[in-house]
Amino acid sequence: MLLSTAWKSYEADKRIEGFSPYTLKAYGIQAKLLISYFKDPIIATFNTEGLKKYLVTQGKDLKPSSLAHRIRFMKSLFRWCHEEGHLTINPAAKIKEPKAGKRIPKFLSEREIELLREACISPMEKALFEMMFSTGCRIGEIAALDRNCINWSNRSAIVRGKGDKEREVYFNIRAELWLKRYIDSRQDKDPAIFVTERQPHRMSIAQMRYYIKKISARAGIDKEIHPHQLRHSYATHLLNNGAPVEVIQSLLGHEKSETTRIYAQLSGRLRQEFYQKYF
Repeated sequence: MLLSTAWKSYEADKRIEGFSPYTLKAYGIQAKLLISYFKDPIIATFNTEGLKKYLVTQGKDLKPSSLAHRIRFMKSLFRWCHEEGHLTINPAAKIKEPKAGKRIPKFLSEREIELLREACISPMEKALFEMMFSTGCRIGEIAALDRNCINWSNRSAIVRGKGDKEREVYFNIRAELWLKRYIDSRQDKDPAIFVTERQPHRMSIAQMRYYIKKISARAGIDKEIHPHQLRHSYATHLLNNGAPVEVIQSLLGHEKSETTRIYAQLSGRLRQEFYQKYF
């Protein structure tokens, strides 16, 4: 079986298993790089040394996190090939990911959040910003949100996160008001919560990023703002107000508690309060 054939079969299987489209897209890029480097060989010809050479020559300029992503793809692909009986030995089994230092996620101060809030002009921008910040959702989850997913009675929504898993998220009164004003101002019947202005149809992730970039430019904040920072800021806000890490994990839709616990490093105000209390 050729490497390209193995990739197509792997991709089809993982799509059925519910892998995120974004994960499969990222893995597709890695598959193309692997196929190009090895000239699409028969998968039985792969060995550990060859894969390590590929990582050394093609990954020398990559950040540890990017190199780790490349290795995770290789390990997943060849493990699947081995489990499916296409390989007698898994050549990627003993390849280890590089140790990466823990990076503290960047978040926005309360002042910066208010500046961004004031910089929103239209009901759509206000609704988009408030929904992203008050729910802590990933931008892809907001983009996929439909009107019928909203429960106005308790200000909640059902979103579909990573691994195609559904969870309930909540939004505040400010988000509710602007969301209703935005929806009421529209003339279209598109089921999506957020749509494009011209010939309304579901707004893409790229378009949402564009609006957040425009809002941050108007706010005059002297640093680059990314939509995911609103999610980090949401988690930090909850932590600063005493929410248990387990609750934050559930609200964010994190599968592993370790992913959420990194936010404990963010809460400077909370740590300062503990220091003053106990020292």
